[in-house]
Amino acid sequence: MNYQKPALSLDGQIKQLRQRGMFIGNLEEAKHYLSYINYYRLSAYWLPFEANHQTHVFNSNTSFSSVLDVYIFDRELRLWVLDAIERVEVAFRCQFAYHLGSKYGANALLNPVLFNSPVKKWSYDKSHQELNDEFRRNKEQFIEHFKQKYCDTLPPVWIAAEMMTFGQLSKWYANLDERTDRNAIAHIFDFDETNFVSLMHHLAVVRNVCAHHSRLWNRSFPFDIKLPAKRPASVVSSLNPQAPKKIYNTLVLLAYLLDRISPSHHWRKRLHELLTHHAISTKNMGFPDNWQSRPIWIEK
Repeated sequence: MNYQKPALSLDGQIKQLRQRGMFIGNLEEAKHYLSYINYYRLSAYWLPFEANHQTHVFNSNTSFSSVLDVYIFDRELRLWVLDAIERVEVAFRCQFAYHLGSKYGANALLNPVLFNSPVKKWSYDKSHQELNDEFRRNKEQFIEHFKQKYCDTLPPVWIAAEMMTFGQLSKWYANLDERTDRNAIAHIFDFDETNFVSLMHHLAVVRNVCAHHSRLWNRSFPFDIKLPAKRPASVVSSLNPQAPKKIYNTLVLLAYLLDRISPSHHWRKRLHELLTHHAISTKNMGFPDNWQSRPIWIEK
């Protein structure tokens, strides 16, 4: 069956929302936001307000302003999560490059023996070629300087690590052949490598969600993070294993990592303020009932 529904004008969108039971107190405000935020994009935020998803009838007391408030909260949450992931990603790049460079030398990435994981659908040859292609295309000043001075087809690991996307970096790390190498990096953050491999992959996915302005607030991620069971202690006692695909556990892990990377951060406090200001129900985000009393959320 082909899609047959016609496009709706702004007035048609307003009319449809009202027919479905949404209260729109300020007509001009609603039109303004619908002019700049796609109706379809907003529909993801009013979905939890629907009493019947088949008919799209809203619960009583559902207003356009309450849906908009959730949308604004989600936008601010994405920016705040992206801020945390940036610091984690930079620290991860640093430790990856430092360990490989110190142990195996500047050309560690040119040694295929260090990377061997065919069962994980990762190819050293393909990944090396992608990195080599990026090196040739890259016009960053530090890359251009290296090209002018040296004839290598790939720069040293501490430069190459800065060219990788977070997703690429997480895969190069996950496919280090020696578990001791993976653990040497993971232990810097007090994780075992199994958990840290999973976490870096997960954060790369979350980072892309944030960077592409996709919904984060009540998203269910397609895979579970391998949550730590023994350490770090403050993380283990703060996690919610009952909501493995929701953003809550991600926030716990980010708060912990920021404590190690940037001890003077105010990220935790700002998250509290966001939740309070927007009066957001944390249930859709996987927060447990007593989350504020769990160790990771108690201000240091």
